[in-house]
Amino acid sequence: MKDPRLENAGVDAWLVRLFDRIDEANMPWLMALCDRCEQAFGEALVDLVPSYTTLLVQYRPQQLTASQARTLLTDILADLAPDEAASAGETKEIPVWYDASVGPELARLEAEKGLTRDQVIEIHSGHEYRVFALGFAPGFGFMGSVDPRLETPRLATPRKRVPAGSVALAGRQTSAYPRVSPGGWNLLGRTPVTLFDPSRERMSFLQVGDRVRFVAIGREEFERLGGDTTPVAPVQEERS
Repeated sequence: MKDPRLENAGVDAWLVRLFDRIDEANMPWLMALCDRCEQAFGEALVDLVPSYTTLLVQYRPQQLTASQARTLLTDILADLAPDEAASAGETKEIPVWYDASVGPELARLEAEKGLTRDQVIEIHSGHEYRVFALGFAPGFGFMGSVDPRLETPRLATPRKRVPAGSVALAGRQTSAYPRVSPGGWNLLGRTPVTLFDPSRERMSFLQVGDRVRFVAIGREEFERLGGDTTPVAPVQEERS
């Protein structure tokens, strides 16, 4: 970490920019900063929103002025040190039915990358990913980094409707859609896991810092676990 920057993000928030590049080594620093902010801000803290390189710190302006909040952050950054143990996160497994009917970009990846379908599945499911951020939709975890052999850009024209549980990748990121929504990521399969449930104590199945493995399962197991087998049509237009 070199020369972290504080950027004003409104009357009740500061953005702490710790890094300029996406790297898994950033995670211990970001998690240490989250822990220190929780301690220092106490009841004045509203929310912490970590991402690949930054942390948004939102506080109650009735309890802290912008100057006071900035001073707290400056003091934290002065002796911030990563805590590898605290940033380890939980290990989560996400079962996935990899199939062209629910993962229509599988065939295109095979053709473009010169890989068999089994190789695409093996590469995607054979890596442990870190959850760097939650966003776009509640419970949507941005995970990385995908093997360079599977790196591929987003679709030029997003789908208007991506089914819940769709497992996808874009660039060197991967994720799973928690709910039905529009989306422009490349679909590889589908998981039966409920990724977001507002009735749970932890509404999001994934948390920043978690380590995730995708586990390939067959259709029979997918259906047994409650998965939806409704197919998705492939996208025909060119990608950017």
